[in-house]
Amino acid sequence: MHAVSDLSTAAYCPRQLYYRRDDDCEIPPSVADRRELAFEYDDLLDADDAMLAERPIELPPEQYRATLDRTRERIERWDELADPPHREVLLTGRECRGIASKVLESPLAPSYVSPGAPPERGVWEPHSVRAVALAKALSWEREELVETAFVEYPAYGTVRELSLTTRRKAGYRAAIGAVERMDGPPSRLTNSAKCDACEYRERCGTRTRSLRSLLGL
Repeated sequence: MHAVSDLSTAAYCPRQLYYRRDDDCEIPPSVADRRELAFEYDDLLDADDAMLAERPIELPPEQYRATLDRTRERIERWDELADPPHREVLLTGRECRGIASKVLESPLAPSYVSPGAPPERGVWEPHSVRAVALAKALSWEREELVETAFVEYPAYGTVRELSLTTRRKAGYRAAIGAVERMDGPPSRLTNSAKCDACEYRERCGTRTRSLRSLLGL
């Protein structure tokens, strides 16, 4: 039984997971505050600039409201996401277990709320793996097919709906394999931008090259 968070971390960097397993990680208050935005969508749409300025959003108030409003128009299941029937649900599947930020009914779909920024399109690979893992765990618990999942980036007013495609399932299986094969520190990444913001960079010893060196200057 694997933790869904481990699979997500393994999809980002298996070596990061190796170090993180030794730490007692607590969720920072700032992360919890950002995730709470995902349960305040209707209030945020009606909030004025002063109220939004006090919330942990990452866009100017006017742009945030406009982005959130476009999201509401685009996502068919907006009402359920704004007022979910189930929140913070522990799901246990055949291979993994973890907490879904929200669970929607008819049709079943889990949602993961990220405190970070979305890519221009789709979702980041670790979030894709997490979404598939939650969908599979939900499907196993309810004995019902789950074909979609959501990833929310509430600090940016963005929600992405995912279909459980063959490619996404393959990413999930790759993460399962990375976790199950781990019996020591995995290989370091090479010249990866992921290393720049990693809290284990010094312990890992990964060297990154500057833009100047990459250009041969």
